[in-house]
Amino acid sequence: MAAAGPSGPVMSREEVDRALARLGSEYEAIESSLLALQDHAGRRLLEGAELTGETKERWAAAEPAIPLLWAHFDAYGTALNAARELRGRRRWPSPGDLAELTDLLRGTGVTVSGGALPDLARPLTGPARLSEQISLEQLVERMNGWYQQVIEVVSASDAVWSALPARIDLLSAEAQRVRSLARSVGVTPGEHPAGDDLERLLADLAALRAEVVADPLAFWLPPRGGRGNGRPDTGRYDRAEHELEDIRREVEAVLHVRDDAEDRLLRLRDVLSRADRTLAEARAARGEVLAKIAASEVPAVNGPATALREQLAAAAEHHRAARWHLLSPLLDDLEQRADEELDRARASLTAVTAPLAVRAELRGRLDAYKAKAARHRVAEDPLLVERYDQARRLLWSAPCDLRAAEHAVRRYQQAVAEVLVPGGQGGPSDREGETR
Repeated sequence: MAAAGPSGPVMSREEVDRALARLGSEYEAIESSLLALQDHAGRRLLEGAELTGETKERWAAAEPAIPLLWAHFDAYGTALNAARELRGRRRWPSPGDLAELTDLLRGTGVTVSGGALPDLARPLTGPARLSEQISLEQLVERMNGWYQQVIEVVSASDAVWSALPARIDLLSAEAQRVRSLARSVGVTPGEHPAGDDLERLLADLAALRAEVVADPLAFWLPPRGGRGNGRPDTGRYDRAEHELEDIRREVEAVLHVRDDAEDRLLRLRDVLSRADRTLAEARAARGEVLAKIAASEVPAVNGPATALREQLAAAAEHHRAARWHLLSPLLDDLEQRADEELDRARASLTAVTAPLAVRAELRGRLDAYKAKAARHRVAEDPLLVERYDQARRLLWSAPCDLRAAEHAVRRYQQAVAEVLVPGGQGGPSDREGETR
């Protein structure tokens, strides 16, 4: 059984060799991590940036750990080299060598100097001391904690700086392009809502970039539940991107107005002209109805839409002056109202000519029943002749009494039906024809 020392049981030669191999691997891994931290772009940016907010607070707490890491790493290397030198003296170390190696590898045989540490590092090491004796295991554990504290701030800040400022710059450049395009069609602040929105968006993007550069950790989303990787918070950027897309669509709509304005104005003139012609036709038809149809209510016909004509003239003036941002909503409104005006004119014509249509339908019905009576050879029946003449006089007289004419046509229709039914006034030959 190995003798016990201040650090516990004395290690065997094999245990010493295994411990030295493990500590050598750890030394190389720590050295690689520290060198990577030294060259990390995020660290260099943090050291040169004017930080604010959360990033300033966390970096002020983490930055002092960097010189501590190197100081402890040097102490770690010194202790490891001392142990290697002692182990290398003999192939088969003596019990005294093994006891000393055990104390180096497991005991508190590592001296860490505290006198040369910067004042900012004092919160990480406690009250100022000239030196401190700790074990290699404690040393590694302490270095891992400091390194994790530093690398979290450095990596998160670098991830945010890598993800957002360049994208914000590209979006700002696109917003500037849209602003140039908007100004070319009169979409400017104070003249069009999209112009105001665009200026506000550009200011928001500039403010967002400044905040990201000064306080990147304010835009960092840590992993949920402490698992996985965190990610930059792009919520404000995404909203700005969507807002710019809406503004761009608005500006493009105004551009389309500029390109299509002439054709749309021609169509508007055509629609209003057709509405005027339809109203003129309705007024003429109303006079004809009043002259030819008696006892009928004929609706009045409105005059031409002078307000629409005035708005059309205003739209033409906007077109000549290239005021596309004003022309765009005016054309949309005019097109809707012009179509409605044409529909009203057509409805007015239909309503005015309705009595003439009724008279035409009654005339057609009377002639149809007379033709039916002729096919059955009963048209010369005295009753039918009498009722046909009465209905015809009413329908072809002016003014025509539609109510009396409709009643007369109905009486003629009933008389034809009575003559044609079996047992009616028709003769035997008529009934035989009906049977056939």
